[in-house]
Amino acid sequence: MINYDNDLLYRVLRQYWGYDEFLTWQKEAVECVLTCRDSVTVLPTGGGKSLCFQLPAMCIPGMALVVSPLISLMKDQVDSLKDAGIPAAFINSSMSSAEHYSCLSDIRQNKIKILYIAPERLVMNSFIELLKAIKLSFIAIDEAHCISMWGHDFRPEYRQLKGLKNVFPNINIHSYTATATELVCQDICKELQLTAPMILTGSFDRPNLVYRVKHRDNVFNQICSVIANHKTESGIIYCIRRTDVDNLCSRLNQKGYNALAYHAGISDQDRKKNQEAFINDRVDIIVATVAFGMGINKSNVRYVIHAGMPKSLEHYQQETGRAGRDGLESECCLFFTYSDLMTWQKIIGDLDSEAGKIASKKLKEMYDFCISTSCRHQAIVSYFSQKLDTQSCGACDICLEEPELMEDALVIAQKIISCIVRLKNSGREAMGASSFGSAYIGRVLTGSKDQRILQAGHDRLSTWGILASEGKQNIRIWIEQLVLQEYLKRDDEYKTISVSEKGWGVIKNNETPRLTKSLQIHPEQPKPQLTAWEGVDNGLFNALRILRKNLAEKQNVPAYIVFSDASLKDMALRRPSNLNEFLHVTGVGQKKWETYGDTFVKTIVDYCTANSIGMDTMPAPVVIRQVKDSPLSAVKLHAFELFSQGCTIDEVATKVCRATSTVFGYLEEYIQQEKLTHPAPWVDDKTFMLVLKAMDEVGADRLKPIFDSLNGEIPYDLIRISRACAI
Repeated sequence: MINYDNDLLYRVLRQYWGYDEFLTWQKEAVECVLTCRDSVTVLPTGGGKSLCFQLPAMCIPGMALVVSPLISLMKDQVDSLKDAGIPAAFINSSMSSAEHYSCLSDIRQNKIKILYIAPERLVMNSFIELLKAIKLSFIAIDEAHCISMWGHDFRPEYRQLKGLKNVFPNINIHSYTATATELVCQDICKELQLTAPMILTGSFDRPNLVYRVKHRDNVFNQICSVIANHKTESGIIYCIRRTDVDNLCSRLNQKGYNALAYHAGISDQDRKKNQEAFINDRVDIIVATVAFGMGINKSNVRYVIHAGMPKSLEHYQQETGRAGRDGLESECCLFFTYSDLMTWQKIIGDLDSEAGKIASKKLKEMYDFCISTSCRHQAIVSYFSQKLDTQSCGACDICLEEPELMEDALVIAQKIISCIVRLKNSGREAMGASSFGSAYIGRVLTGSKDQRILQAGHDRLSTWGILASEGKQNIRIWIEQLVLQEYLKRDDEYKTISVSEKGWGVIKNNETPRLTKSLQIHPEQPKPQLTAWEGVDNGLFNALRILRKNLAEKQNVPAYIVFSDASLKDMALRRPSNLNEFLHVTGVGQKKWETYGDTFVKTIVDYCTANSIGMDTMPAPVVIRQVKDSPLSAVKLHAFELFSQGCTIDEVATKVCRATSTVFGYLEEYIQQEKLTHPAPWVDDKTFMLVLKAMDEVGADRLKPIFDSLNGEIPYDLIRISRACAI
């Protein structure tokens, strides 16, 4: 195990990345690397996965090896690291012989701290021998879901990595992904042969994304309505088919928008050119199939539009996750129809194979999400076996009450359920069945004269044609909504529909379901007023964007590598008048402070002076913190004050708006700073004594032996707090 200095982590974090604190689960993931424990870390896009291996690489001896699937992704990461002053490099097929030789020379001379490579190179004998001759700190597998056949983007070349443990038995392996179910995580552990791995799964929720799902009707106008809310901002539009991409891109350009296409039918050279134009802000819109996205680290995508339904919630979560990577508010709009379900089934092909059945199940779950009347954020995290703490996210069409609900939903539901009951009672002799599928039920309700219905005598039921004015598509959606709300049940094997016990409550007027109004074109919702931008001077923000763009073009790097939109927003809010104040802007590390400080401060001062706007609106603490000092953010100071008052973990988490896992980390630091010897009131005496006894038996260096000694009955967080008081 490597002994590490907690203060060192924060110094390095501030020096190179310009941050004062970790995001949820980042520190735990970093600690897995520093304590030499194999790990699988699942954090949402924008959750800071890269930092989990880049930061420890700068804290321990040797070179970290990062396996990455795409050349563009490698280059983007390495450019960002170099701009922050970190010695990083990549080896891939895009390099000339001279560049390749120079990089190998730097590796042998221990000049590189982080090296990015493709999975194919890592299994080459010559490269393995090179790695054996140098000090390797650890191996990180990025986009680790690619190794699993259960993942949404399986790549066979990743399977070659299963032999790493045999080749490097003393090197720890850490894997990272944004999208992985529990099954995929287990498959990653198995394929990489990880030893007693720690599996860290952050929340799949992206609270800065506003999800909207609408029925597709005149999709071009619907798309243009979204783009109109994001003029001059970057956006991605996903289509199911290549022809849809080409047609939509052409129409957008005819209308005056600046758009480029991306799909597998375009040459490699043109795809690369179009992607680079989007990354470097030379074009606002990219219209693409799902072939586009994995290598995109662009942090300022403000909207993602799906012109058709994705084929799984994993794809949807991954694709919408490309919006708002900088943590700022972004919009995700999905336009769908039932025909998307049919289109994907044709593309999938053999639905009876094992893979086809899995794909079909995921497709149905995606469609259920589209027609659901429940919170979108809740639905996404529920899919990944998680739960939101709130009933209303305030950031989706459902919770914003945008979809129009049926005022007479109870009557509609009663008609549908009554029809199902009558079909069940009349269908045994004529049809040889007691239940029917949703399509058949819909035809009866609309008054169809289908031969099967006439032969069964179902045209004589009192519910035949009772919803004829509503149309089959509306009825189909209502049936699915009743299934989702558990008023109806669907037999998994035969796909037939029956009434649940809860559904009988509808007949008795004891239950009222939520049903959306008949499908029609609704006015587009205006762009929400974002309270997070209060106090930000938009004119200054735009001036800083222009400055950033000019600097990026001179360096031939994407604009967000200079500074993210989040950093520019903070500058336009704080309006620092000098370099000391500029150092406190989020994302301003030592190297960026030295490289860009004078230029950005001058632009801020000139703008504020010309417009008579005040500066230093959020001044730094009286004692100016230098980079070499251990950072203590305002949030952390607030938490420390609350701890001194005896507040509980939950109370502190609520008041400082942080996750409980983060607050436990604050408490550990507070105990160390105050040199407390007893963990009350956060840990009771009995628990504290049990932890002390376990520490006497197995030592205090690592948490897991203590946890195991206590038979897993005391949570890690309580052990951490108890240990902090004892050592």
